[in-house]
Amino acid sequence: MKTNLHPTYTPVTITCACGQKYETRSGRNEDFTVDVCSACHPFFTGKQKLLDTAGRVERFRTKYKAVNEKAAATEKAAAEKAAAPKAEKAEKAPKAKA
Repeated sequence: MKTNLHPTYTPVTITCACGQKYETRSGRNEDFTVDVCSACHPFFTGKQKLLDTAGRVERFRTKYKAVNEKAAATEKAAAEKAAAPKAEKAEKAPKAKA
């Protein structure tokens, strides 16, 4: 086997933006910071933050509102067109005598 192939792992401190600190080992050989950790990430804390900066959600909804309405109208027209021949066949069929 080759010698000196693996990096040397030294103790480092990872600091989160929330202030939480974790002691671990790394090949970076220096302390570093992260933006989120398990102490502050919404997935782990159960607290979800909604950010609606400058009405982005409303802009998205208005942008695609016309597309959704057009698709719904097309589906409705197709359903009516498919139902029309069935109704005509039912009217033309001879009625059974009682």
